Amino acid sequence: MESRSYSFWTIFCNLIFAFSLSTGVFAEFEGKTQILLIGDSTAEGSIPRVLKPEGPHLETMMELLLTANGVTKPSHVINTAQSGEFIRRFLDTGRYAKVAADLPGIDWIFIRYGLNDRAKRENFAENFPKDFKELINLLRKDHPAAQIVLMTVIPFSNEEATKEINDLVRTVATEEKLEVLDLEPRYSAELEKGPNMLNYRRFPLEKVPNELKPLVESRVHNGSVLVMDNELDAVLGHLPGWFSDRHPNLAGYNVIADETIKWLAPKLKK
Repeated sequence: MESRSYSFWTIFCNLIFAFSLSTGVFAEFEGKTQILLIGDSTAEGSIPRVLKPEGPHLETMMELLLTANGVTKPSHVINTAQSGEFIRRFLDTGRYAKVAADLPGIDWIFIRYGLNDRAKRENFAENFPKDFKELINLLRKDHPAAQIVLMTVIPFSNEEATKEINDLVRTVATEEKLEVLDLEPRYSAELEKGPNMLNYRRFPLEKVPNELKPLVESRVHNGSVLVMDNELDAVLGHLPGWFSDRHPNLAGYNVIADETIKWLAPKLKK
């Protein structure tokens, strides 16, 4: 998972949220179904925003797909996810209070954590469920009218880690009497069409052979070569580690958006 504490996108979003809350800008979203996304880098999508700023990115795609699936009421999706984040950090740094606690009129809250929690939280199997329940209790207090949905993590590392995380997510959901949106099966099925079709390429420039560096000059960002999809695989795919970054590209986020809306749209149409 990405270890950057704050991406430009996250800092920008935090400033926008703070400004909106202080000036009443959120009044323009009255009458819309408001959906809050909380999670880590696999929900934020910072690199796709660098590579294709115009998107459409996860939150916009969800809004478009709700309309395409026959939901007539307008929607507004707020993405507060941050790279490198895990539940304990979200709460203890005060970011929850800044970007989520005071948002008005939230109807649905989708939460996807576990990847960084497993890597960074001590005694993960015991503390992750406790942290999750603490977050759920805060959301219930701050957004009593919202429906909270827990999401399974996408296949990111190995099968064992994915299963451990998702089993704990389901356990928390059962104990808290919440629904689970299971993303993992759909995402895994899509990966069967091509194991690298849903992730971008992020590769250290220093590991690119000198004779090939002219090919990637325009793709370098903060010392890494960034490519959205398979465009350079034929030329650079032989380099060890070229496919190692498993974060979603726009195609991956479109899978997440599509599966989320297939789950949500029937409920909204009722």
